[in-house]
Amino acid sequence: MARRLRFNGTGSSSGGCPSVHEDLDSGEVVVHGPPLTDPEDIEQLQHLSEGEVAIVVPRDLLVDWTPKERTRQVRTIDLDEFGGLFEKFEHTAWRLETRRRYASDETNDNWQQFVETGRADWTFDNPYCEAIRKQTDQGKRVERVRIVDQPPTMGQLYLLDNAKRNSVMGEDIRNLWRADADRLRLPAEDFWLFDSRLVALLRFDDDDQLTHVDLITEPAEVVRCCMVRDAAWHHAVPWKQFTAEMSSDG
Repeated sequence: MARRLRFNGTGSSSGGCPSVHEDLDSGEVVVHGPPLTDPEDIEQLQHLSEGEVAIVVPRDLLVDWTPKERTRQVRTIDLDEFGGLFEKFEHTAWRLETRRRYASDETNDNWQQFVETGRADWTFDNPYCEAIRKQTDQGKRVERVRIVDQPPTMGQLYLLDNAKRNSVMGEDIRNLWRADADRLRLPAEDFWLFDSRLVALLRFDDDDQLTHVDLITEPAEVVRCCMVRDAAWHHAVPWKQFTAEMSSDG
């Protein structure tokens, strides 16, 4: 079975090699770059076995993009502490949403109303709305990219309608078709990125329930998530335009 490799980063300004990938299951690191070809150089290498190829990479590539610990250092927090992060960020909060269903959405009256009528009467009387409005009123940015399947799931249609409410609170929401996300090799992860320095990786169980959140501050992982943000944000479409194009295509 093929490895599940994740691109960590590259030492090339043009996006080529040398680059570092990480095996998500074994933790092994795969580095590729230009081969060492000079026979006099190769003669100096010890323990180079038949079939092995020596490659040359800048030291900065290993410093910047390989994991610094054998196991990634994370701190797991509960949902109450996670909610507190929206009171504490200083400048930006950015979200990638990739799942087809969020079970928590289906526990409120808005969900039932949307399933029955195709729309919901959104209100703002909950702690999240209050926290976000408070932050955006101070000029802080809250942004999301939501991945949408073709055809969209009921949960994704619900969130497209939900964007009406969140936009009123000052959020900037964009959408991206899953086919485009796959083409861009965006990860199938759900996370918040706070101030480009703290990653809150959301963890779900088999029933699509959010169970806990892993906080990650490892520099290489934070930079990787920043790269994901930049690619997703560049290609995603503002939600009003996205929904209008969906309607015209239908």
